Amino acid sequence: MNRLYDYNYVCMAESLEAEKFVIATFLARASASTDLIARAAGMAIEQTTGTWLDVPGETPELVEKHVARVIGVYEVPDRTKPWQLNKDDERAFIMRLAFPWDNFGPDFAQMFSAIPGNIAGGNVKLLDIEMPQSFVADFKGPKFGVKGIRDLLGVYDRPLVNNMIKPCAGCPAEEGAKFLYEAAVGGVDIIKDDELVAANRHFSPLEKRVELYMKVLERVEKETGEKKLFTFNITDRADKIRDNAIKAIKAGANALMVNTFAVGLPIVRMLTEDPEINVPILGHATASGGITDSPYYGMSIELYNAKLQRLAGCDIINDCVPYGKLPMLKNKYVRIYEMCMAKFYHLNDTFVNVVAGAHPGMVPQLMEDLGTDIIVGAGGAVHGHPMGAIAGGKAFRQAIDATMKNIPLREYAETHKELKAALGAWGVYGEEKNLFSRVLDQTDKY
Repeated sequence: MNRLYDYNYVCMAESLEAEKFVIATFLARASASTDLIARAAGMAIEQTTGTWLDVPGETPELVEKHVARVIGVYEVPDRTKPWQLNKDDERAFIMRLAFPWDNFGPDFAQMFSAIPGNIAGGNVKLLDIEMPQSFVADFKGPKFGVKGIRDLLGVYDRPLVNNMIKPCAGCPAEEGAKFLYEAAVGGVDIIKDDELVAANRHFSPLEKRVELYMKVLERVEKETGEKKLFTFNITDRADKIRDNAIKAIKAGANALMVNTFAVGLPIVRMLTEDPEINVPILGHATASGGITDSPYYGMSIELYNAKLQRLAGCDIINDCVPYGKLPMLKNKYVRIYEMCMAKFYHLNDTFVNVVAGAHPGMVPQLMEDLGTDIIVGAGGAVHGHPMGAIAGGKAFRQAIDATMKNIPLREYAETHKELKAALGAWGVYGEEKNLFSRVLDQTDKY
């Protein structure tokens, strides 16, 4: 018997002890002549106990305990008869492989080595990893989540507003402090370093930035009565990141940010599970598009940017809106939100920051899509507001207030000049003429 057809390798999910396995779902492509079952089984063996041919040490006892099992191979479309397949057809299929998680333990580095490993490339894309409670039990997840962040800010009944300081790279800390004040006093709740702002560069050293920015937030709280968070980017060399976090907190930082893909999820988890790092952490997945954006290989964006960042403990993550400068398919944007908010054993939820070209005219659509437990993130639409950044912050808050009261934005804008100016500049999403309409004409195909 062909060992690649053996039920020790290819079986039913019901034959396995569910708590001992994580289940990886892959999208794969193959030629018409490919033996789909053998290919899937070969991948399962390659990523666990063996290689492309039999080796002496791969005993039945070792296989029983450690080999990955193929529990599903589903072709799309679901052909049954030989004459339904032409010799030149490319075949697409979904594979589900069950990996004994004892092989790698609750460890990101080894899990990535084992599951996407050598196979999530070329014509194979990892779509999801389903994890039993026994596997997730070792992960602590977000310290704060949605409720914790709302508790810190004292805001419970509306979406939050986030702003990225613009300009970013090269902006001196003293200049950044001015931009921060304007955004914060205008009504922005959470302000963040841009992902392009390194932890320590000569034009804006981290500790100096923390000292200046936190003084600004103290001033804003006295003037407005509103608490604010600033997420300081601590991204750096691996051996410096924790030190950056501790230095920032000792200097007064009330939130942090890390470029998760750039530094790796094991380091992110180290930060989020450290008891001395007792502030929210925003995870920014910049550069992950090289892994997530291909339809055919790598990893799905909802798995990496949402599920795994939540597992690593990020309190806030970014989700690109379908309506902005970097439009995402709507099903992806919604699914990222769901994977951050749905029950995930003992883990807290993760606040979703909807970003990339958001402006006040999008607020009704964003709230219709995802509700009030979102953060609306904007850089240019605050600092580039026709009346200045203070007005930019006010325009977002006015758009949220109008939507909460079920008042159309155009009507509300008649008595709110900041919102009126924003709508004059960028329009209302859904109207015939609005910002990014030309981009969406070409890309909004969901």
